[in-house]
Amino acid sequence: MNNLLLVAFLDLKESIRAKWFLVYALVFGGLIALFFIAGVTQSQVMGFSGLSRLLLMYIQVTIVILPIFILITTVRSISGDRDNHILEYMLSFPISLKQYYWGKIIGRFITVFSPVFLAMLIAVIYGVTKGAAIPWDIFILYTGLLLALSSSFLGIAFFVSSVVKSSEVALGLAFFIWIFLLSFIDIALISLMMQNRFNEEMIIAIAMTNPMEVFRVAAISLFDPELTVMGPVAFYILDSMKQSVFIFFSIAYPVVLGLVFATFGYIVFKKRDLV
Repeated sequence: MNNLLLVAFLDLKESIRAKWFLVYALVFGGLIALFFIAGVTQSQVMGFSGLSRLLLMYIQVTIVILPIFILITTVRSISGDRDNHILEYMLSFPISLKQYYWGKIIGRFITVFSPVFLAMLIAVIYGVTKGAAIPWDIFILYTGLLLALSSSFLGIAFFVSSVVKSSEVALGLAFFIWIFLLSFIDIALISLMMQNRFNEEMIIAIAMTNPMEVFRVAAISLFDPELTVMGPVAFYILDSMKQSVFIFFSIAYPVVLGLVFATFGYIVFKKRDLV
């Protein structure tokens, strides 16, 4: 356990010193500052105002930025250590493969989750000082959703990093995965639906396997319980399950997905040549 925490601490320390972490933290902190400067909390759009309006905008931007930041900064975690011979050096110490692998995941999870959570927390604290009503239910839900989304893409990134030896190939795969989940899967499913090649239930079920899609629907569901802004797909979702059940699914599914990918990544990692 001590070695596991030591690896996590070393990865956390290394990540904080890296330039990408500074950019990562400034992006999300800057988003909150920009929203306040733009007077988002004083505006009202579609009935959303105050901190609710700010959190809605923040979460919609986060769904695009967070996955790609996690992927491009994490897919090189193991493959980069292998390329730089750091992996060989680390394993010369009395550290098992399990401790190294899961220690890296713990350290990297703290690194990627902390800035997005702290930025949202700063928004809430600022709102308290201004006397704004705090939407605690939304804050708690978004914390769970951000944790779940971070877990899923962190697991995918470590799986890619374990399978691919070259950092350049790992980075290319990271961009492909992000673009595919962000747009291509929706475009393909809409095309299939328009051509009536598959029934709507199957297409929507496939769409719900995309953690970004699940995140998007759950994020809006608390503001708009009827999900009128998302069209007929949302009506099918609400007819199929209760909102509370879907919110539980939207948090549990990405976490499980991330753990599954991380576990497969560990299986590949311990069976392949390490150097």
